[in-house]
Amino acid sequence: MEAFRFLLFPFALLYGLVVRARNFLFNIKLLPSERFDISVISVGNLIAGGSGKTPMVEYLVRLLGENSTIATLSRGYKRKTRGFRLAGENETVETLGDEPLQYHQKFDSLHVAVCEKRRAGIRELLKHVEGLEVVILDDAFQHRFVNPKLLILVTDYFKLYHRDWLLPYGRLREPISGRKRADIIVVTKTPRIFSPIVRKQLIEDIKPYPGQLVCFSYINYLPFEPVYKGRCNYSAMKENVYSIIMVSGIGNPGPMEEYLRRSCTELELMEFPDHHQFVEKDLLILKDKFKYLPTKRKIIVTTEKDAKRLQNEAAEAILGDLPIFYTPITFEFHPADKQVFDQAILEAAKNGKSS
Repeated sequence: MEAFRFLLFPFALLYGLVVRARNFLFNIKLLPSERFDISVISVGNLIAGGSGKTPMVEYLVRLLGENSTIATLSRGYKRKTRGFRLAGENETVETLGDEPLQYHQKFDSLHVAVCEKRRAGIRELLKHVEGLEVVILDDAFQHRFVNPKLLILVTDYFKLYHRDWLLPYGRLREPISGRKRADIIVVTKTPRIFSPIVRKQLIEDIKPYPGQLVCFSYINYLPFEPVYKGRCNYSAMKENVYSIIMVSGIGNPGPMEEYLRRSCTELELMEFPDHHQFVEKDLLILKDKFKYLPTKRKIIVTTEKDAKRLQNEAAEAILGDLPIFYTPITFEFHPADKQVFDQAILEAAKNGKSS
């Protein structure tokens, strides 16, 4: 497998040349980058796959939502609709995509939109949302046609960008020199107990540019929630759980797997590609796997994002009688970082209002 991967190295060099040329054209302003009058905060990463963008966006929504009229704008990956769409009633994964649907169902006052072209999406939001003050761009670090007020780069503690190679040999979307564009670098998924020595070493590895803020965060796992409301109650059975089947279709299931192993005696992982659309065959295999686990003290646990792709009539008809839950997560900053990060975000939002 490693020998086959090495064959991809020349393609990574070619890909790097193309990306560097594109960035150069933006840097010398031959390709246009638009700045809007409202505050635009962009969240993204250098590495393809899960690095914590979704909980980072949710953290920003919680921080700004009480005092600002805000919207999120995503591409709407793997949705079946096209163009600009502002979330309304009866939205599904097919109409919005899993992450925007999660935002829409989680935050009542949030305006959630999807659009492949972010500039066009922001213009449409300005037409449709009265008094809009802040737009949060989800997964837009490489979308340079928009020049945000604040650019946040997230990187996974276990898979820092400086330890990787360009696609397709590695997982980097662009050379690590692209980190220079970031205003804030957030290292996600760190341990809760985080020593100053490790912190200092990570900052040396990241090599921030002058003026860049580096912050560290961790995941906080919340109590399990049923995928199908009213079907089962985890609090009534948690003392008796022996085995867990973990179902994952996200970029990096490692931290959740580690967390769940501490909650049971035996863990079995069913892993799918990121943003996987579950089909009947997947669900029947899961149902059989659950049936033949040699214990009665067993449950199925998935991620909040995967739950959105399982909350449909076809999936519920197959899995609805099983004890299947998801684990919500929140994003928390270490005490040394929370105040400075929050202040930077609030300042950017305030400046956007006065622009």
